[in-house]
Amino acid sequence: MTSSSAPPPAPSGGPGGSSDSDRPGPLRRLRARDRDEAHRAASPLELFFDLCFVVAVAQAGIQLVHAVAEGHAGEGILDYAMVFFALWWAWMNFTWFASAYDNDDVLYRVVTLVQIAGVLVLAAGVSRAFEEHDYLLVWLGYAIMRLALVSQWLRVARASEGPERATALRYAGGVLLCQVGWLGLLFLPGDVRPWWFLVMALLEMCVPPFAERQRSTSWHPHHIAERYGLFTIIVLGETIAAATVAVKSGVDENDALGELLPIAAGGLLIIFAAWWLYFVVPIHGHLRSNRQAFLWGYGHYLVLASAAAIGAGLEVAVEHTVGEAHISTLSASAAVTLPTALYLLTLWALHSRHFKRGIGQQMVLPTTALLVICCTFLGDWAVLAAGLVCALSVVAGEILATRRAAGSGGAASRTA
Repeated sequence: MTSSSAPPPAPSGGPGGSSDSDRPGPLRRLRARDRDEAHRAASPLELFFDLCFVVAVAQAGIQLVHAVAEGHAGEGILDYAMVFFALWWAWMNFTWFASAYDNDDVLYRVVTLVQIAGVLVLAAGVSRAFEEHDYLLVWLGYAIMRLALVSQWLRVARASEGPERATALRYAGGVLLCQVGWLGLLFLPGDVRPWWFLVMALLEMCVPPFAERQRSTSWHPHHIAERYGLFTIIVLGETIAAATVAVKSGVDENDALGELLPIAAGGLLIIFAAWWLYFVVPIHGHLRSNRQAFLWGYGHYLVLASAAAIGAGLEVAVEHTVGEAHISTLSASAAVTLPTALYLLTLWALHSRHFKRGIGQQMVLPTTALLVICCTFLGDWAVLAAGLVCALSVVAGEILATRRAAGSGGAASRTA
């Protein structure tokens, strides 16, 4: 956050203490921001952070494509779930911390850049994790990001007292202990690693509720909603980029424009609908407590992972069409329709159902997800059919919302 939007520094405690603004140099105490701060928006550093993270997301998508196209879908999905968790959890922890404590001083910026370096190290190890089940670089990159976050929590503890200090220390301790636990991925037998991953993922997700059991951090609802929305946009943008490259390659190398047009059109409709459905509701008004926010934030693992997987699925469908994927037509279609259905169902559960009124509006997204799954069995037209179903769901949602608004004198909001 730029210095012009940062809250005024709090005075240091104790007799004779001077305010942070009087301190020479670029460092300031890392103090909690006001949860009701007006005009809170994402900073350029946060946007840069997101763009660097999506590099690693793209690497995970590429490896998922290779695994599915070669007939190893189960193993590829498991590896993808594990790598994506590391990316998503590190991103999410930074986002919530920044919402509560971003003071944009030099040290805060440097530590954030260290976290960015960590995700790039992790990205460099993604292919080895998929192909050789060697998680050393993934662990190292994750450790860099997590230890950098620990240093930020220790800064908060140093500048705080009472329950806030205890919260910061619990966060720092919990993150450190979990990082030690992740060493199991390097030393445990291969058949034990998926179960160890599940245990460690659950422990990681227990750290925030444990740390904030006495005092909640002052995260900003509008800022959090914007940050998640921006990262969703970036992931959807990467999905479009990956699918476009795949279609271009198919056309250039195989002269298969006619065969690829239904996939390109259907994929574009799916991604456009994914964007529309995500942003049609003002979700920040729903984030009123830690319980609601944690559930919503944790659930975005499925939203973001499925959004990125749609792009991988479109690449698989293209490779199958041009004869480069060694899988059945049904499997190639499912690579697109299943993550699309998962995205729609998760979005409904987290987002849309809180703003819908009446059985008609409530059933739009679940029905759409079911129809998208049914499209899997339509052969070469599966992706186009799924795209048309998603587009029609947007239309149906808008019509229902408009009718309800008209019936209530225009007071109802648009909730597709």
